[in-house]
Amino acid sequence: MSQVNYNIRELILSEVKAQTPTSQMQQTLQRRSVLDAVRKKLPMGVRDQTILTEWSDLFRTGLFAWGLDLMNPEPPFFHVTERGQQALAYIARDPANPAAYLRHLDSIAKLPDVAASYLRESLDCYVDGRFKASAVMVGCAAESVILTLRDSTVRKLQSLTKPVPKTMEDWRIKVISDSLYGFFHGHVKTFSRELKEPFEAYWSAFAQQIRAVRNEVGHPSSIDPVTPDTVHASLLVFPELARLANGLTEWVSNSLS
Repeated sequence: MSQVNYNIRELILSEVKAQTPTSQMQQTLQRRSVLDAVRKKLPMGVRDQTILTEWSDLFRTGLFAWGLDLMNPEPPFFHVTERGQQALAYIARDPANPAAYLRHLDSIAKLPDVAASYLRESLDCYVDGRFKASAVMVGCAAESVILTLRDSTVRKLQSLTKPVPKTMEDWRIKVISDSLYGFFHGHVKTFSRELKEPFEAYWSAFAQQIRAVRNEVGHPSSIDPVTPDTVHASLLVFPELARLANGLTEWVSNSLS
């Protein structure tokens, strides 16, 4: 999915949120009013079919559904589904709105190129309704973040001629993650409050949420090893893990001695 598609998707979601009635006295959601408003906000070079493709995908993947009620079950009326309401509630950072999600992430953390590539693919899969694939990709993005942090830590220890824990150079991501946790936990008293609190709050998110969901998909024991909600949770917590990793990398560079 290209960036322009992300932008169109965000415009549609934003316009639906703006036009969603908050009382029975307001006009109901209708196809024409939303699409006309979106068309006016886009450059003339954007093809109508590109807009309609994104519009249709929001129905195909279950964020919108046709009909107002059983008396008006057909177009042009439509409504926002429960999953769509979840996306609109957190529109400024929800993975269902990748353009805003990536802006939020960019505002709080810098990703390694490999992690960024996997994360974008995870978002593509998520908005396309391929949740198992999305879980694997965000898990890979998180592992890339952990490996980058490990590499920075190892280089710093070597530059200080300090011993590098053998487990920190293991090939298994769980062993590496546990080794890093033990290392940083041993220095947690030297952390600032701004680093200590997210370390205690979000490090476990990698093992207990993102990695666990990825493993459930990679070693499936059922037809549906993950749900949209579990993948949604992994994507929501990922920016905080990335921000924590950035903070720990900065501490390693400037404070580890």
